[in-house]
Amino acid sequence: MGIPLVQQYRVARYIVSRKLRGQKRYPLVLMLEPLFQCNLACAGCGKIDYPKEILQQRLSVEAAIAAVEECGAPMVSIPGGEPLIHKDMPRIVEGIVARKRFVYLCTNAILLAKHIDEYRPSPYLTFSIHLDGNRERHDESVCQEGVFDKAVAAIRLARSKGFRVTVNCTLFQQEDPDDVAEFFDLAMTLGVEGITVSPGYSYQHAPRQDVFLGRNASKTLFREIFKRGRQRGARWSFNHSSLFLDFLAGNQAYQCTPWSTPTYNIFGWQRPCYLLTGEGYAESFRSLMEDTAWERYGVGRNPLCNNCMAHCGYEGTAVDDAFAHPLKALWRSIKGPRLEGPMAPDLPLVYEEPSLQAPAPTEVKIPLSEVRASANREGRRVSGA
Repeated sequence: MGIPLVQQYRVARYIVSRKLRGQKRYPLVLMLEPLFQCNLACAGCGKIDYPKEILQQRLSVEAAIAAVEECGAPMVSIPGGEPLIHKDMPRIVEGIVARKRFVYLCTNAILLAKHIDEYRPSPYLTFSIHLDGNRERHDESVCQEGVFDKAVAAIRLARSKGFRVTVNCTLFQQEDPDDVAEFFDLAMTLGVEGITVSPGYSYQHAPRQDVFLGRNASKTLFREIFKRGRQRGARWSFNHSSLFLDFLAGNQAYQCTPWSTPTYNIFGWQRPCYLLTGEGYAESFRSLMEDTAWERYGVGRNPLCNNCMAHCGYEGTAVDDAFAHPLKALWRSIKGPRLEGPMAPDLPLVYEEPSLQAPAPTEVKIPLSEVRASANREGRRVSGA
């Protein structure tokens, strides 16, 4: 399965058009966060660490669609929080699909059975269901028993109704490669289109900090997982480019391209990316792209970025490399990631040692009056719960 050909074609056509225009920075996926509230409190999540008045806020349908138009990316990922809590989510999805943008609606699936009939199957809509492993591992990750079974049941329900479904898997410390390989096998039996996988990003406000993988540990883990798949002749389908998978296995010395996945939420356009909070917001998409000090972010450029290998930062780099070196990408697509031999060297540090301990992003404590005032200035509507 994997990414459908029509989606590959549409995205490739978009990229080629940007390159022909000589556009240096352009988005691939808009990360549209309509709310931060969630019905889970996962150990490795720092997205819900906001005061109550912020968690009760919702991005309006009009603001969400305006952001999609302003950004122009061919794909829109809707994370959260938990998007299905948003009462206007069906209207937001409908509006994006009507514009023929590919929507990945990310959900922990607890509410999916209740709301699934509010959506219509479409080639442009995919439910991206959060599963971090088999039953014990996933329920431990989300800090609640029974969530794995609800998610699996929701996947089967969505597939029976004709929806596109992917699994979104985040890996943490103490993962067993055999267990992960068994989980990937299971995911394929559920009929999902593909698996999106990344090491967890170490949010500074996550409830636990001992769950995150370091960069070298991530590369070693992925090599071992891919080895298990090769040994058993598994036919895993990933929602990634071949070169991103090769990057996860430690074979590509990529730098992050954070502008490939810009983020829009109730505060505006988040600098610099979906994962790194506390760096401020731009008043417009154009300002985000043109006025952000991109040179301050990435491996070796910022201590907060050094252990990140998330797809929202590096898939864009891999796709760009594939366009520059199509034969390399084709070879990796045929052969799979290289699993033996030396790994690519890490990128060098370019910040000075005394500044190694950069100021930590502060927790966002924005008064509700300021949120609304900012929204009014920018023509956005921020609603209550």
